Amino acid sequence: MTTADRFRAAVEHRDLATLEDLFTEDIRFYSPVKFTPFEGRPMVLALFRVLLRTFEDFRYAGQYTGTAETCADGTVSPSAVLLFRATVGGKQIHGIDLLHFADDGRIKEFTVMVRPQSAVHALGEAVFAGLAADGLVPDSR
Repeated sequence: MTTADRFRAAVEHRDLATLEDLFTEDIRFYSPVKFTPFEGRPMVLALFRVLLRTFEDFRYAGQYTGTAETCADGTVSPSAVLLFRATVGGKQIHGIDLLHFADDGRIKEFTVMVRPQSAVHALGEAVFAGLAADGLVPDSR
């Protein structure tokens, strides 16, 4: 089973322990709702706790594998693109998860792209509310 397959199964089963094993210590998570990445395994796992609570009807709808250039340093690494569908705040979301793998096979970089813009907005509000509820960012309300 590939890392992408293991990741997909962990998300579908809401298995944070497996996700922790799949992420490098210095993972970078590029979100569609924040300009700078979330950095480090503890922060990315905290973000996943929020995401797993936020998405409704989440499902993966396809997968592609190959290589791609990373955002962090421009190196080319083995990669996978996972297509997903979900609902957040009543908005239908179409998106992709772009996973870049380290030499040991774990996920070192993660980029999420989402459409349409109204869904990005709904997702951003829901995620930041979840992060604030968990004490990870200041509550801006």
